[in-house]
Amino acid sequence: MFLLSKKIRFSYPRTVEELLQQVASLHEPNNTSPMPPSLIIVDRMEGFLHGSRGGSLNEFHSGEQSCAAHISALLCDTAAFLTHVLEQRSSGAGPCRVIVSFQSDIETGQVSGASSVTDPFLETLDRYFPVRCTLDQDRGYEAAAAGLQELWHIYFSGSGITETLSAKDSEDRLNEAQEWQLLIFPDGLMEFKPV
Repeated sequence: MFLLSKKIRFSYPRTVEELLQQVASLHEPNNTSPMPPSLIIVDRMEGFLHGSRGGSLNEFHSGEQSCAAHISALLCDTAAFLTHVLEQRSSGAGPCRVIVSFQSDIETGQVSGASSVTDPFLETLDRYFPVRCTLDQDRGYEAAAAGLQELWHIYFSGSGITETLSAKDSEDRLNEAQEWQLLIFPDGLMEFKPV
């Protein structure tokens, strides 16, 4: 999915090759006029990396890690290119951002002994994307006791968190920015609060 200032363009590539082609085509002039995308979202990247095999971490090959690096590098390069185009066309334009969602086999419990294993895909993605947002649903007593339908813990980590904080008072702001809760009430109302 690509967000074009006030317009959303959905795209559904079925293969890694289609994804790479669609991201690379964002460099073409017909995709950057009148305004280029300011946000690129790739949902369920694991599906592209595992391909049609439906592979898991146990079947992981270095070629798949190379593919993760290739996609990530292309996304970062495209965002940098689009940021440059945005800045040329509008003095107040912000940078083009990239959001990638990825659900690890380790997180879903599909890998035995996962507590001692790190996901090589996540390690690769972390090299390219400076901030990781991890969601963890709280299935304990706290959500039920508070009358919530769901309670999620949201954790931010990575080098991008510390880079955005100023040197002074960074300790206080860093602790505040790293963990949040998402409370979902039975009526569908949502509330975010820092932890």
